[in-house]
Amino acid sequence: MLPMLALAMPAITCHCFTDRTFETARPAAADPYFLATTQNSFFAAVFNVDKKTIVMKKQQGTSPDDLWIAYWVASKSDISPETLLQTRPKKESWKDVLTSFRISSKTVGTRLSNALDAKLSSALLADMVVEELFLRYQLLGDGELAALRKTGASNQELIISTIIAARTGKPARQIYLDVKTGSKTWGSLLTWATIDTKNMQREISSILKLQPK
Repeated sequence: MLPMLALAMPAITCHCFTDRTFETARPAAADPYFLATTQNSFFAAVFNVDKKTIVMKKQQGTSPDDLWIAYWVASKSDISPETLLQTRPKKESWKDVLTSFRISSKTVGTRLSNALDAKLSSALLADMVVEELFLRYQLLGDGELAALRKTGASNQELIISTIIAARTGKPARQIYLDVKTGSKTWGSLLTWATIDTKNMQREISSILKLQPK
């Protein structure tokens, strides 16, 4: 019975980070935590949801990509994120999820609509959701956003680069490249920018308020 029960349980993803503070002796040790907490804080701020709720869902095995998509679609419709997430495993694609609730793909925006119609992967759809949010809040221009993606920035890296850029005035792409080339770490850059990760959501909210929606 025990193996059967184990198979029936949802995958649990550990989000317990041992290192959560920057140390000059180990400058990159806490970088995974900084990337995760900055993304979660950004998610909580833009969708007005409790950060602990998002962390818990990830710990329970909910795909981070599906979270971005579900909350974006929910923000554009009258269907809750929970309902969308519960329906996703029963459907072949996110396009089918929207169809089942009679949500027009056009409701979610042109770029995402085209991607849904093409039944692109959840990872690519999530990338587009993050990009739509960046454009909505005018965090980066189209060119800057495209340049960062071209250099290989993930959603986590895109978000933390832009938050540091907003505080320091240094281009987000250069911040990203400083880390990728090994000359800096996320922890050292956050320290340089005097950003306290304990107040990351407040930091992000203040940045978003300065930007027109």
